[in-house]
Amino acid sequence: MTSNRGSSALTGEAASFTTSQRWRRLIPVIFVTYSFAYLDRGNYSIGAAGGLQHDLQMTSFQAGLLGGLFFLGYFFFQVPAAAFAEKRSAKRLLFWSLILWGLFAAAQGVVPTYGLLLIVRFLLGVVEATVIPSLLVFVMHWFSDAERGRANSFMILGHPVTLLWMSVLSGYIIQLTNWRWMFIIEGLPAIVWAFVFRFLVDDRPSDARWLGTRESDLLQQRLDGERQGDTPAGQFAALKAPRVILLAVQYGLWSVGVYGVVFWLPSIIKSLSGSAIGITGVLTAIPYAFATVLMIVASWISDRTHQRRWLVLGCLLAGAVVFYFSFRVGLGNFLPAFILLIVATGLLYAPYGPYFALIPEVVPRNIAGTGMGAINAIGGLGGFVGPVIVGWLGGGTKSDAAFLFLGACLAVSGLLLLFVRPRGKASRVESSEGAG
Repeated sequence: MTSNRGSSALTGEAASFTTSQRWRRLIPVIFVTYSFAYLDRGNYSIGAAGGLQHDLQMTSFQAGLLGGLFFLGYFFFQVPAAAFAEKRSAKRLLFWSLILWGLFAAAQGVVPTYGLLLIVRFLLGVVEATVIPSLLVFVMHWFSDAERGRANSFMILGHPVTLLWMSVLSGYIIQLTNWRWMFIIEGLPAIVWAFVFRFLVDDRPSDARWLGTRESDLLQQRLDGERQGDTPAGQFAALKAPRVILLAVQYGLWSVGVYGVVFWLPSIIKSLSGSAIGITGVLTAIPYAFATVLMIVASWISDRTHQRRWLVLGCLLAGAVVFYFSFRVGLGNFLPAFILLIVATGLLYAPYGPYFALIPEVVPRNIAGTGMGAINAIGGLGGFVGPVIVGWLGGGTKSDAAFLFLGACLAVSGLLLLFVRPRGKASRVESSEGAG
């Protein structure tokens, strides 16, 4: 007699082969793709600290607006990107997006005026809006519920790991050349990667020629079994789901805090330490190294305990408190303030993998793809608000209000997770909801 669980799971040699093949082939591709996305959006913060703001004679508010405008374009195209990836092809969408964002990223080093940079930053956000929803949908199509926390964490590790080496590399590129060459040198590789990506990945196990027929069928059967009973949802059903709305607000506040920190971190460290841009880049890398370690630990705890909600909540509350006290230590005490910044940055990044594994567990499965697009879209809006408001408040180094604002957003974001409950096994949005 065979149990339902046994019939839907991979077993024996086929399970071992399929699992190892997927992780060896797909996770590095996902990681590198996500890394290129963060390289081409995150290097602006180093550029601003390394002469861009001075050369274009920008105020702190203008610098924050230019950094944040990326996320305005990012905001508008998240849900359409998720819908296209789910219903058509994440692979095709990411291929063309890689080419376009490589071109726009390099163009940041070519355009001569602040006004044109505003346009380029907005367009860069538009094409990079595809990244998170497409990759999250891709992970859902290839990895089971029990694996998704680790798979998402390896993907999102591309964020702090990239910021780690990007901070060092970008700082020294600027020191050896200038900020314009930094954008050009770091933008063009994404175009080459687009063709590598297209060669290596397939949308679903059933499309993969590198898997044997038996292994492909068993894996697809397992993944389909986890979605059994889901019914099609209307095009805008995710936008009406209360849990999606709550998580979108929560993630938006989290993003206000995170991107307010990320964008201004090089400037904060440069102001605190008085270092040249090369050393500033090295110092900026240290918080992201710590964040990388914490993300790996958090993803392991998440998949082992399945206490994803409490893990995310605890990290955000602790991160908010530590980040605020990094400012209260004062500008005259670099070492303790810097240590607190390292800890706070690590805590803010640690729960990303568990968080994106949590979403399909609390949101009805049949709207999980577009739901994640909607949640990440509001996160993009938070990425616009954070840098702009911090710039308006003085750039993160002159005003207690900037640190208090970011800390408050992070704390409220964590507390909102108290109102998120796991869905029932039968919970799903019926096809009649949101039709049209």
